[in-house]
Amino acid sequence: MENQILRPHAEVAYAHELAELAKMDDRQRPTNWNLSPWAVVTYLLGGKLDNGFIIETKYFGNRRLVEIAVATLVTDRALLLVGVPGTAKTWVSEHLSAAISGDSKLLVQGTAGMAEESLRYGWNYAQLLAKGPSEEALVPSPVMVAMQSGKIARVEELTRVPSDVQDALITVLSEKILPIPELNSEVQAIQGFNIIATANDRDRGVNELSSALRRRFNTVIMPLPAKLEEEVQIVKSRVEKIGKSLELPPQAAPIQEIQRLVTIFRELRNGKTEDGRTKLKSPSSTLSTAEAISVINNGQALAAHFGKGKIQAEDIAASLAGTIIKDTTQDTIVWEEYLETVMKKARRLEGFI
Repeated sequence: MENQILRPHAEVAYAHELAELAKMDDRQRPTNWNLSPWAVVTYLLGGKLDNGFIIETKYFGNRRLVEIAVATLVTDRALLLVGVPGTAKTWVSEHLSAAISGDSKLLVQGTAGMAEESLRYGWNYAQLLAKGPSEEALVPSPVMVAMQSGKIARVEELTRVPSDVQDALITVLSEKILPIPELNSEVQAIQGFNIIATANDRDRGVNELSSALRRRFNTVIMPLPAKLEEEVQIVKSRVEKIGKSLELPPQAAPIQEIQRLVTIFRELRNGKTEDGRTKLKSPSSTLSTAEAISVINNGQALAAHFGKGKIQAEDIAASLAGTIIKDTTQDTIVWEEYLETVMKKARRLEGFI
């Protein structure tokens, strides 16, 4: 029996949808794009095609925001997706790359210790010592590969990258070339190349982008879901999808429990109850939609293997406190006050206290 991939790349997991869209897509496609901009938006937001085929919704959010993001990639401006953790920046970036280039794997993961070679190119040192600087010794970065093949490159957590390394992108984005002085040559980007970067604006140790680099991006702010129902739908959809890959029972997460958890997260995040009557203190944790999905998945596993099969309050409570309390002094007080002022009065989740 073949080992099952835990998380297939978007272009693999949704290959049937991409193929169906390409077959039905008769609109103008930019050079080296697999789909037209209209089809890319349809792939992300979902819908029913003329032949009755259903495209699953990947991103639950504002259509205009997605249209702006896709339109940016048609131009010579790069795209920067900015938002707090858990606002689907990486998810949208991956699916945009899959739909446009058929390849979401040209990825650079930004870190605080990242070197410039990760954005430009490196060297095979055995070849370098044997032959000196040569094309055979050159190790291209994902950005270089994207330039050569006319595809989308992804740069995750750009603001975690040291400022001097960030600026290695300026020439790539402005001149669409990547100089290789060691070989007295350069790589010129072909049509279809662009970059999608993501940035977390609440991360500690954020390195602000220089004004020169920021000008070369069109920035799209990724918001948290505006409505409770919308956020519940996102959590439900992702929990079901992830649950299948983790081989968890499909009915392990009742919608009522998801609604209760999302309500708690939204109230603590917004600093007030959903009805607006009671003001609350907010913890230092983000309490994003992604974290709600994680709590439910953990509860699913507990319920399926050690509980009653369906999530109970105690299954959610097991990981809820750890998600909310990041600062053991400040956040503990916030959580205890919430339990006293909101949970006990409403009796929302017996077993949480």
